[in-house]
Amino acid sequence: MFARLPVLVILVTVVIDAMGIGLILPVMPDLIREITGGDLAEAAIWGGILATVFAVMQFLCGPLLGSLSDRFGRRPVLLVSLAVMSADYVVMALAGSIWLLVLGRIVAGITAATHATALAYMADISKPHEKARAFGIVGAGFGIGFVLGPVLGGVLAEFGTRAPFWGAAILAGANALLGWMVLRETVTDATRRAFTWRRANPLGSLAALGKLPSVGKLLWVFFLYQVASAVYPAVWPYFTTERFGWSPGMIGFSLAAYGLAFALVQGFAIGPSIRWVGNRWTVTIGLAIELASFVFLGFVASGLLLLAAIPVFALGALGLPALQAILSRRVADDSQGELQGVLASLTSLAHILAPLVMTQTFAHFSGPDAPVYLPGAPFLVSAVLMICAIAVFLRSRRAT
Repeated sequence: MFARLPVLVILVTVVIDAMGIGLILPVMPDLIREITGGDLAEAAIWGGILATVFAVMQFLCGPLLGSLSDRFGRRPVLLVSLAVMSADYVVMALAGSIWLLVLGRIVAGITAATHATALAYMADISKPHEKARAFGIVGAGFGIGFVLGPVLGGVLAEFGTRAPFWGAAILAGANALLGWMVLRETVTDATRRAFTWRRANPLGSLAALGKLPSVGKLLWVFFLYQVASAVYPAVWPYFTTERFGWSPGMIGFSLAAYGLAFALVQGFAIGPSIRWVGNRWTVTIGLAIELASFVFLGFVASGLLLLAAIPVFALGALGLPALQAILSRRVADDSQGELQGVLASLTSLAHILAPLVMTQTFAHFSGPDAPVYLPGAPFLVSAVLMICAIAVFLRSRRAT
């Protein structure tokens, strides 16, 4: 079993990190319109640009931080990332122009490796048969934080569009302090590896892992899944504002409801699913549920119906921890940080492409010149991508 205190610390780390993310999502449409003076469609496009800038820096720096954690340890990488993240939220709270927001997201993208480092930490302290559950715990922590964050963000939004950023800065700073006090290092002399720029290069590390048997196809599945699921943070605040006229408080409530359902699935359903049907069937079931959810969201016309369907959407979260477990078991123990860095880069690459594509699609089908009024069009794009992910995964199963 896991050592309880380190797991608790990592869980709290992910919870607070996710709270910081969820805090700012409900106010982004209003904040961008406040700064630029544009309409909702234009705000969505700027939101996509901000998300893409953030993801570009994560893509470039994800393997670098993963390799640094393999060399110098998870603890220093985690603490430095959190400290700079706290400063970034302060910058965003004070920003008076869209370009200062862009600069803030560049800095945040360089240092926002908390999630990947937490996953590498969990891989360090878990046995091979425990890895899926370990990744599920991290996912559950993210879901719990995503429940608390939007609720708190919606409440703070009543005091202005900047208040949630001050709240996020305080939470990230407190998280860094907590980690400094109680987090122990898991990288030992036996597992420490020398730092090389080849492994720190995002394309170089992807190529190296892609040469392992069957990993290449699984990395494609992971990437397609991440592109498709990135539709939620990319367009959810703009979609629900346009389609249902939701306020920041209501947007926060919907995100909290999804986060709660997500946490329950990742915390309590992953283990039984793995025991009953195994990792591969769990991945397949999760991808299929995601596909059905995207099609539903593409055409839903009732906000109440959307809220009622959220527990079903959350069941799609079964697939990702099982897929991560399959990948983790196929690389050496001294390469877990590198693997998580590569997965973080794939996630970042997905978030480079997805916000631009999804927000442009949303603006095209919801603006005044829309050929067909269909604000849910970005979710249909995600449905097509999920079909591709399922096809690649099934081919991977046959090859194996």
